[in-house]
Amino acid sequence: MLSAPSLNQENSSGTTKYKTSPSVCHGTQDTGPIVMTTRTEDGGFSTTEGTLHVSKPFRSRSTKKLRAMITFEPRKTHFDTTNETSGTNEFRGFFTLFWMSLFLFTLQTYVSSVEANGYALSFAFATMFSRHAVTLALSDLLLVSTTILCVPFAKAISKGWINYYWTGAILQHAFQTCVLLITVTWTFHRQWPWVQSGFLTLHSLVMIMKMYSYISVNGYLQSISRRSIGVLAELNGATVRVGGLEQALRDAMSKRAQAQAASQSAETPVTDVTSTPMEMSTPDTEGVLMKSYTDAKTAAALRQRLAAVSSSLDENTKSERGAVNGNGRGTDGVEIASVLSYHPDEHVAGLAKEFLDLDSELVSTGPEQVRWPDNVTYRNFAVYQLIPTLVYELEYPRTDRIRPVYIFEKTVAFMGSFALLYTVAECFIIPLTPTPDQSFFRSLLDLALPFMIAFLLLFYIIFECICNAFAELSYFADRLFYEDWWNSTSWEEFSRKWNKPVHSFLLRHVYASTRASYGLSRTTAMFVTFFLSAMAHELVMAIVTKKIRMYLFLMQLVQIPLILVSRAPVIQRNKLMGNVVFWVGLYAGFPLLCVAYVAY
Repeated sequence: MLSAPSLNQENSSGTTKYKTSPSVCHGTQDTGPIVMTTRTEDGGFSTTEGTLHVSKPFRSRSTKKLRAMITFEPRKTHFDTTNETSGTNEFRGFFTLFWMSLFLFTLQTYVSSVEANGYALSFAFATMFSRHAVTLALSDLLLVSTTILCVPFAKAISKGWINYYWTGAILQHAFQTCVLLITVTWTFHRQWPWVQSGFLTLHSLVMIMKMYSYISVNGYLQSISRRSIGVLAELNGATVRVGGLEQALRDAMSKRAQAQAASQSAETPVTDVTSTPMEMSTPDTEGVLMKSYTDAKTAAALRQRLAAVSSSLDENTKSERGAVNGNGRGTDGVEIASVLSYHPDEHVAGLAKEFLDLDSELVSTGPEQVRWPDNVTYRNFAVYQLIPTLVYELEYPRTDRIRPVYIFEKTVAFMGSFALLYTVAECFIIPLTPTPDQSFFRSLLDLALPFMIAFLLLFYIIFECICNAFAELSYFADRLFYEDWWNSTSWEEFSRKWNKPVHSFLLRHVYASTRASYGLSRTTAMFVTFFLSAMAHELVMAIVTKKIRMYLFLMQLVQIPLILVSRAPVIQRNKLMGNVVFWVGLYAGFPLLCVAYVAY
């Protein structure tokens, strides 16, 4: 199942809200997601991207320049055994009870089957989904290999050979439509069972979302780069009006010195050390230090603070004078604009600040400081394909090593969970497949519990085992692939929490993009997002069942009025009732879809 974004992303539990740089957003006015931060007890900053620890400014031994270390404490999934909160959860014993109960239930099923039939499992289901395995693997390999075409396309965009808005966008959508049509046609041509056809269709949708995010982000950055070049040219022209570039820099430095002198008493003294203050870093439970990473606004504030502290140094003055003699582009342009942002002329200062804002979107906020279009490489794209995310960024928070024991743990968990899932499907779902002559309500009752167990196991396999394993192999640190969706009190909360990768994609590239590009209201943008998600769900069901019934499509759209009703104060006050209604709906939804599509 996919998910759709919620209409309200704010959390009012004592947090400070600010917006990140839109460098990873699609659309000419995309503003990015809301990021919230709170101060932790140990002096860090807890944000929606993870916990950040910022050291005091220190002097580098090699370059003698002032720096500040920002360490990232990675987020982990709730059921990850390395998650510190898992060991302190008051209900951790119930997790153990759940797995033990499933094991005993499976063992009892095997014993009963041996006594009745002479074998534990018939493996009829295994024979079905293993059919044409080689052809399926080759088809999937071709699908994944096709995505590499995004790199030369992005290179053409970065070199200006193709304008993304709107020639590139049209070509992108046409190519992705062809990929989807070819995949769907191929599955029907092969007459695969529902497992093979469903897998290839879902994987094609994942690849299409990854390609869309990659191209749209690079296309957006192309427009930002062109705007920044235009603003820089306008800034150079404005300095001529105030006496030339050198005179403008002198005036700006003079005003900046006055502003710094006025606030000198509020400045924190610089710690003159010659090595990285490792005591400010935050290792994980196994001592793996995560590299620095922060959002754009925090990074900009940090750069401004360091610039203010180091402005009186002779080396900074030399750098500024070097900028005067430079060509006004790249780093020199940033240095010039940084100084001119203090210019007494409001027009000059405004243009300088606008250029700095645009330029900050072209540089990642991580430790590598990746600048567009240096990211457009085959290696960068290959790493992005391995990372379990659907939203492309110039740089991701990374770990520093791969833990073989962790990979082994997730592999064993995957195999054990899959064995349980197979047993449930083989013994309790396939034999009870409904037919038109069976009682409708009896079919719902027979399938409700098996489908719920199968859903929980499938959720655990995908988001806890597969996503975490790929994150470990790709050194990806931010592993919050789901939140506590089991506590949901509405379908809005469930769609926001249960599938974070898809939710982030829809929020970023559909909901926020349609609002920014077309000026849609929140309700209209939500409807468009749910409509697109519902169409994708119905497409998968049509390929799996070889029927077009639109049942799932309608059930998806019905969530919109239910979300609006759930916001009534009388309902929001009763969290327990909301959670009960949510679980009843989830329990009834899976068997209802099965009966509707299979029997009718």
